[in-house]
Parts: sequence; structure tokens; C-alpha cells
Amino acid sequence: MHLTRTALRRTGADPPSGKVDAALPSAEHGGMKYVLSYTAVDDFMPLAQANGAAHVARLHEFHDRGVLLMAGTLQEPMNGQALAIFTSREAAEEFVSADPFVVNGVVASWDVRPWHEVLDPDAG
Repeated sequence: MHLTRTALRRTGADPPSGKVDAALPSAEHGGMKYVLSYTAVDDFMPLAQANGAAHVARLHEFHDRGVLLMAGTLQEPMNGQALAIFTSREAAEEFVSADPFVVNGVVASWDVRPWHEVLDPDAG
């Protein structure tokens, strides 16, 4: 199952085609970060297992570039919901645009929202 462009517009914009290389949020965002949330399809586990290695490789790629700060699944219940924190909306949308979990139907819906980190350890 592939998501349509309509489904990919969940955040209100088409996924970007270029790469985002900025490791830190721009000055206009200050301590702003962006939370990507995933909700999985029912009976997601077989699809997640089949696409897990490629999904994790993409996580590492974005983390190594410095644009993905952390990612993980929500527990209790373990129902396929996950969160990831990015340094920019563009980086989050770029991640989604080719994430094997999205393009191969593990993810039923996703959203990117700005998040202002109040206890930012880098804020001095």
C-alpha cells in the first residue's frame, strides 16, 4: 500500500524534494524544534518487521546529519505510535517523504508540529 499525495499533504505541504543540511534550527526559530508523530495501521507489526532495517537506517542517516535529535515508540500500549524530534520542519518532511514505513504502508497517518523546548539544555 502506498500513500497518495493527498495523504502526504497531511501537514499542509508537499514533501520537499531537496535535502536539508542545517544541523541547528535557524535563528528565526530560536529553540524551536519539530515533533513528527506517526500512527500505524492496524496489524502493523508484519509490515514494520519487513521494513524495519531500512527505516532504522534512515533514522541513523538523519541523526548523523544532525537534524534528527531523538526518536522512539510510545509504550503501554505498544500500538505503533511513534515520535521523533527534528531541528526543522523541512528535515521532518524530508524524512517522511522517503521513509520506508510511510511509503510501504506501516504508517496510517503522520503529523509535524512545532515544539518550543522550555528546558533547552543549549539555552545557557
